Amino acid sequence: MTRLLSLVLLLHGSTAFLLPGVLPARALSVDRPRAAPYLATPNSPTSGLSALSVNELKRLLSERGVDFRDCLEKSDLIERLQSSSSVTRRSASPSTLMDSETRLVSTFQRVSPSVAYIQTSAVAPTPFSLRPMEVPAGAGSGFLWDDQGHVVTNYHVIASNGPVPNKVKVKLQGVTTAYDAQVVGMEPDKDLAVLKISSGALPPAIEVGTSNDLQVGQTVLAIGNPFGLDYTLTQGVVSALGRDVVAASGRAIKNCIQTDAAINPGNSGGPLLDSRGRLVGVNTAIISPGGRTGGNVGIGFAIPVDTVRRVVNQIIRFGRVVKPTIGINVADDKVVRSLEAQLQRSLSGVLVVEVVPGSPAAAAGLKAAKFRGDGGVMLADLITHVNGTPVRQVEDLLCEVEEKAVGDEIVVRVLRGCDPARPEMIKVKLVSRDELPKSAGPLPLFGR
Repeated sequence: MTRLLSLVLLLHGSTAFLLPGVLPARALSVDRPRAAPYLATPNSPTSGLSALSVNELKRLLSERGVDFRDCLEKSDLIERLQSSSSVTRRSASPSTLMDSETRLVSTFQRVSPSVAYIQTSAVAPTPFSLRPMEVPAGAGSGFLWDDQGHVVTNYHVIASNGPVPNKVKVKLQGVTTAYDAQVVGMEPDKDLAVLKISSGALPPAIEVGTSNDLQVGQTVLAIGNPFGLDYTLTQGVVSALGRDVVAASGRAIKNCIQTDAAINPGNSGGPLLDSRGRLVGVNTAIISPGGRTGGNVGIGFAIPVDTVRRVVNQIIRFGRVVKPTIGINVADDKVVRSLEAQLQRSLSGVLVVEVVPGSPAAAAGLKAAKFRGDGGVMLADLITHVNGTPVRQVEDLLCEVEEKAVGDEIVVRVLRGCDPARPEMIKVKLVSRDELPKSAGPLPLFGR
């Protein structure tokens, strides 16, 4: 059989690919009966149908449940549409989306204008010119926080190549040019940064939800710019809660959200939303077997919005994060492990080594260990719990205190003299580091 080669136009969105192909057998057949030509008159139904586009004709056929897969030309679609009105059709499948799809589309259309494409630049010398050239240094995602032009993103997005750059470009959907953003402040320990752009007309900020009531299994959405593909939407579920993720500073970000919504390089700093489009987290990291440049394997992490709200509001108000403190210094974990070996008994907790005079800790009666000149140590208070949560290392204590606000009161369980037989519960009020009297020693560990 002779095969007739043709050129088949494959349309995908707005991009056309011209590919060699083979006309389908049905298109080559000369035996298939064709309806008699229909002469259109100004008052005939065909004249009205001819004014419709091909897509509109296909939509009408789809709504009527009419099969049009073998229609090759527009006239075939019109012919099929006319004949469908006089024959019994199968049950029509409506072209409208399902309710869940409609909500998803509506959420994306409402929220995506507030998602930003973040790009940093660096100045690089040029070999044959005295004038240095500005080149892209990093990219990621962000989102509008309020109507004042504050934009939230990850710290590692703007500081991926070392120091924070002077210039950060922020581009919003539907805007042809990028804004020059000012860096308001950052918190490396939480991998968050706040930028500010100046514009007279900004889209509405994303609605802020809560993360303390998230449940494993509920639907979440991620919007961002993976691999530079702007305004990409992915969907998944909350896979787990309470994960620890190491920030750029080396500190652990507590209570992160794990999700299987596809998060890839470039999604960092973008919003994680619940099914109603409310912010529940900031996408920050993935686990990828391919390393730094690897793609998503279904394990991504987001900073919980309860943490984001606290950090961002402090950065906007003070230009930095105001960390609460009780006014103590504690021994490094390695020192405590060494003391355990010397004493040959467990010291499960954090050892107080300095109490700042005039601090809340001093007012509450906390006692500090003292190191003697002969290398020995006089043991004092060992902190084992904060508000009932076990404290086994310094990081546990820092996280428990820093998750609270200045002015809050915490209950600290200590072992007097590191003696398990002498536990005591002590209430201590948190203050900002600026409120502490000047210490003769190093700055208190809480609030550094």
